[in-house]
Amino acid sequence: MQAVKCPDSTLTYTNYLAVSSSDFEKSVRFVRVNEQYIFNILPIPGLPSGKIGPTKIQREWGQFSINQEVVVEAMGDSVVDSNSNVFLSRMDVEVSFLTPSQESALIVDADEVAELLKNNFEKQLFTRGQPFVFDFRGNNLKGVVTGMAAVPLDVLRDIKPGGSAGDPLIADSALYGVLSAITTISVTKGQGSLINLKGSAVSRKANKIIQPDFNFEDLGIGGLDKEFSTIFRRAFASRIFPPDLVDKLGIQHAKGILLYGPPGTGKTLMARQIGKMLNSVDPIIVSGPEILNKFVGQSEENVRKLFEPAEKEYREKGDESQLHIVIFDELDAICKQRGSKNDGTGTGDTVVNQLLAKMDGVDQLNNILIIGMTNRKELIDDALLRPGRLEIHIEVGLPDESGRLQIIKIHTAKIRENNILADDVDLAELAALTKNFSGAELAGVVKSASSFAFSRHIKVGSMAELTQDISDMKIRREDFFNALDEFKPAFGVASEEFEQCAASGIIEFAPSVGELLQKAHLFVEQVHQSSRSPLVSILLHGPSGSGKTALAATIAQRSGYPFVRLVSPENMIGASESQRISQITKIFNDSYKSPLSLIVIDDIERLLEWVPIGPRFSNGVLQTLLVLIKKQPPKGRRLLIIGTSSERDVLTQMDMASTFSSETFVSNICTLDAMQSVVRHVCLFDDQKEHDRLFASLESHFDGRPFSIGIKKLLLLIETARQDPDKYGRFMEEFMSCARTNSLFSLSL
Repeated sequence: MQAVKCPDSTLTYTNYLAVSSSDFEKSVRFVRVNEQYIFNILPIPGLPSGKIGPTKIQREWGQFSINQEVVVEAMGDSVVDSNSNVFLSRMDVEVSFLTPSQESALIVDADEVAELLKNNFEKQLFTRGQPFVFDFRGNNLKGVVTGMAAVPLDVLRDIKPGGSAGDPLIADSALYGVLSAITTISVTKGQGSLINLKGSAVSRKANKIIQPDFNFEDLGIGGLDKEFSTIFRRAFASRIFPPDLVDKLGIQHAKGILLYGPPGTGKTLMARQIGKMLNSVDPIIVSGPEILNKFVGQSEENVRKLFEPAEKEYREKGDESQLHIVIFDELDAICKQRGSKNDGTGTGDTVVNQLLAKMDGVDQLNNILIIGMTNRKELIDDALLRPGRLEIHIEVGLPDESGRLQIIKIHTAKIRENNILADDVDLAELAALTKNFSGAELAGVVKSASSFAFSRHIKVGSMAELTQDISDMKIRREDFFNALDEFKPAFGVASEEFEQCAASGIIEFAPSVGELLQKAHLFVEQVHQSSRSPLVSILLHGPSGSGKTALAATIAQRSGYPFVRLVSPENMIGASESQRISQITKIFNDSYKSPLSLIVIDDIERLLEWVPIGPRFSNGVLQTLLVLIKKQPPKGRRLLIIGTSSERDVLTQMDMASTFSSETFVSNICTLDAMQSVVRHVCLFDDQKEHDRLFASLESHFDGRPFSIGIKKLLLLIETARQDPDKYGRFMEEFMSCARTNSLFSLSL
């Protein structure tokens, strides 16, 4: 037959192919053209025999032109036999404008479209991929059949109208089928169309935004399972569900995530790898300072450019558009609190305003996800942290033991794969020994251990040369232990400072010393074990030189806490009041990042710059300490504070002594027995007779009268006497000289 122009333009909206009434019997309802395309036919009396009159859209689909000869095969009622799977239980239709050039934004009720299609095209046969035209409120829309499920007629009659879920459908296997009044029609929007679909008939297809084969360890991420779980639940779970279901809940997808925490814990790595686990557009990664520009308005323009791809796709596809991720590293560089900078340019404020407008302005985007990273959350403008913007706050803290084991496995993967790791290396042991190490620091430990292994195979002479046999090179257990001695974590124990504070160790010259250490051990265990007291503070007070600092340092070293710090006046010499406040605050803030921390505040009156002449003190430092000593650590964190002071009365006047949970008096040496214990412990005399002679002389001088000498001064006198051949004479001379001046210790004769 020959294809001619459609004799009636209204047939465009009927999905019928015009044929001659003299060519086909009444029992023929469908024809197959060119052995491939099936059409519903409508006999037209005025159409000459041997002619068919396809509409324009039918010619486009069937790929034939006017006056072209085509092969037409008649299909009778046998095609729709009641026992055949040709009765549609479900049909998926993609809807768009017939003429894209005349397209304008249009809100379309999918339920209304589904009902309209049933009324207009009931009992017609549709083929997968077939286009058709229909009128919707004066708009010419084109529908394309994208999927269907067909069943026999008797099964179709048992299906309740409006739902085919759970019925024996042959989903995605039927090539054609007959539309009925109880067929479920699912409507989707055509790609690039400005149509905005609403209603229950919108096709509910889950968004497969998560890559099916991703693995955290393959991405090089370890110890962050909990954080990833939170991010997935808060930011991506809602995006998996169909847009119409989310619209029914009346919620918006999360638009922003803020990752904050100590340096080196994996914030940047996590943000970079999120793009690899998602079926989304490649993320845009930008460092905060890169946004800033010296020219007026250019910084804001740089922010707008980051959102242009997402805006363009959202205008074309709406909620069907892909997810666009913008990652801001060092966010605090461009999003500081507005009004905090006094440079006169106002650039920082305008950048914040532009970012706020793009994230949650008048033209909201639902296909954007902002990921910001910072070490200083407190510097970020508050407006950026509220819900609707960077609403998900994830603290990426120091990894626990299982997390450290994951990280070590990642960084030693190639070493183990190539059989370079020695058999005596236990990765679980290393994970247990690296408390408060960040991910970056663990990577540094592995590199350091490798360097020790390299050094064993390097011969250093006039020039460095490799030894002959390097095929058996192994990284051993001792290499990792050497690396741990060399590599100290930023949030670990300040061991060198505490070793200097207690260089002579603790001498239990009296029962009170052992009792004090036992009491301190109870406080250490209380903070470690008790869930009701995450904060405990102890004040060690007593005469100057009585060993308070050494006791505090010993308690800190024996605690086994992963984060131990010393706040000492020695470390703040020459610092202004604001600098002192900043340093003290930083140490406390760092302690909150560790699950278990201990801070020693040594010589509090010196920190406060108190002197008896005047007197004067730093009120700013005082108020800072008053607040921080009483401030409860964040949930899940525990803190023990040990303070030392030689002027308790001064602290009482400043209302500071009462801020400590407990007070313990550290006394001087007040008995000859205690002094004997110290002298015997440090082995001043090789001869016992000299030892007995010394204390016989001291007993005669004291004659039972009380005295008091600090352990620090006594040890100094002993070391001075040790340098003289006449140890007895030198000790007595120095001791009595100090007794007469009474300036270095209190002595009553």
